Amino acid sequence: MKELSIYNSQSRNKEKFEPIHKDFVGLYVCGPTVYNYAHLGNCRTFVTFDIVYRYLLHLGYKVRYVRNITDVGHITTEFDDGVDRIGAQAKIEQVEPMEIVQKYTLYFHEMLSHFNTLPPSIEPTATGHISEQIRMIETILNNGFAYEVDGSVYFDVQRYKNVHPYGEMSGRNVDELIENTRELDGQEEKRFFADFALWKKASPEHIMRWPSPWGEGFPGWHLECSAMSTKYLGETFDIHGGGMDLKFPHHESEIAQNTACCGHKPVNVWMHGNMLTVNGQKMSKSLGNSFLPHELFAGEHPLLDQGYSPMVVRFFMLQAHYRSTLDFSNEALKAAEKGYHRLMEAIAKIDKCSPGETNEFNFVAFKSNCYEAMNDDFNTPILVAHLFEVVKVINSCFDKKMSLTQSTLSDLKTFIHELVHNVLGLKEESNESANDSTDHLMQLIIQLRQKAKENKDYHTSDLIRDELKKLAIQLNDSKDGTTWTYEK
Repeated sequence: MKELSIYNSQSRNKEKFEPIHKDFVGLYVCGPTVYNYAHLGNCRTFVTFDIVYRYLLHLGYKVRYVRNITDVGHITTEFDDGVDRIGAQAKIEQVEPMEIVQKYTLYFHEMLSHFNTLPPSIEPTATGHISEQIRMIETILNNGFAYEVDGSVYFDVQRYKNVHPYGEMSGRNVDELIENTRELDGQEEKRFFADFALWKKASPEHIMRWPSPWGEGFPGWHLECSAMSTKYLGETFDIHGGGMDLKFPHHESEIAQNTACCGHKPVNVWMHGNMLTVNGQKMSKSLGNSFLPHELFAGEHPLLDQGYSPMVVRFFMLQAHYRSTLDFSNEALKAAEKGYHRLMEAIAKIDKCSPGETNEFNFVAFKSNCYEAMNDDFNTPILVAHLFEVVKVINSCFDKKMSLTQSTLSDLKTFIHELVHNVLGLKEESNESANDSTDHLMQLIIQLRQKAKENKDYHTSDLIRDELKKLAIQLNDSKDGTTWTYEK
């Protein structure tokens, strides 16, 4: 079986994955800043790394998955100086900042629950790790890669660049960016325009503040991830993930901070998920094409013809590679909806397939193809294509057009359930009681139709079949009786 390879954003190559510690993987993913509702771009990122987490577990690794919550509110705009979004939102809603944090953290967890993502092993908060961040700043200062100005501490990019590369992963040359730099608060304090804050002095109106050796203030945005990843995963760990928009300056700054503090790079493999577009355009509020997960589920947006369930959206996301742009459109979502139902119906059918004496399916080759797809940088679109090839096999087996031996049927059933439910994280969405009621109702209708056929009332028999077909319910007659499937 081909070994797992992952595209490393830093080297720009696919690399054979070799964990630092045998059978253990340390995975860190940048979590949300909880000042507003999590958007679909956030959700795609976390679905992506849920797949990574699930597949590593499937391969037998013990995984420590750390995903932080940014509850400080200091968000970067160009390089570092930004707005305390949590504090600003608290003023708008006229509540305490930590009420904002609680409200939008709960929403974030609710949305990820809808998408059936597994919880991380540890979900640390920035406010819960202020002391670790202060200690890291002190070390960076002692190592000569930072300086203090009037209660704020800045990372010295020029000094760092004289010893280590900066901007390597994102391909940015900071010296060439100076002409495009906007005037931002605190810019006059810096020795170099690209220096970023490790600690900012709190202005009188700044709500969230903590004591430090340099006075009352708050940590820089980049610093929290460096401090928390180091605490829970060590000075060097296996995989760091996030959205592509975080490459610069956030992840470049993380690399610089960790290297300045510890003397070496923090991460072996950097992974970045790509962005979302809507009908070919970048998703943004200004274009009016941005919608939140709950709007997508309910269909409450002018660009949507209907609502799409969380599992349909998750399945849709799996049909594009995580490093590719994912374009939302009604047509694509409707196609994904049909594909999702077709796949789940096939899984239900495999339990009803009868074994045969001969085997007309190469299970070993199918299994190998599935692993080859996932081991090639978690290529879910190729995996989904292989799954639909086996859907044809299951349907043919169910219709008794081909046969599988008991052994093959059992192996296929186990493997399909493992891939679809435990690796891809897809599940049947209808609740069990509704399923039972629907099935009882359909059995009654099938009995009435059978009675009509026995009475040679073929008009009523055909009418029942045709009317059900209009409702996307397909009746399947065979010598063993009649079954039904939902063909939406």
